Amino acid sequence: MKIKDGFVLRTIADENIVISVGEKVVEHNGMISLNGISAKIWEYLQQDRTFDELLAHILSLYDIDEETARSDLIKLIVQMETNGVLEQ
Repeated sequence: MKIKDGFVLRTIADENIVISVGEKVVEHNGMISLNGISAKIWEYLQQDRTFDELLAHILSLYDIDEETARSDLIKLIVQMETNGVLEQ
């Protein structure tokens, strides 16, 4: 999975905001706000990654147990899929 072309992450007034650009503006009219961890995941998903690679990356960055990381990551991926920003 990876972030679809046409979406970019910008930091505006200490807020991490995803916006659509180019042709994606027609399909996706709005913004998505990301917390710090979600923004790091977004950046990591600029290249194609598996779920396991993503989970390992999170576990290497944060002091969090695997069960919590897995659960939170699944929730984030579902949200990203719902917003149409992920390629599978």
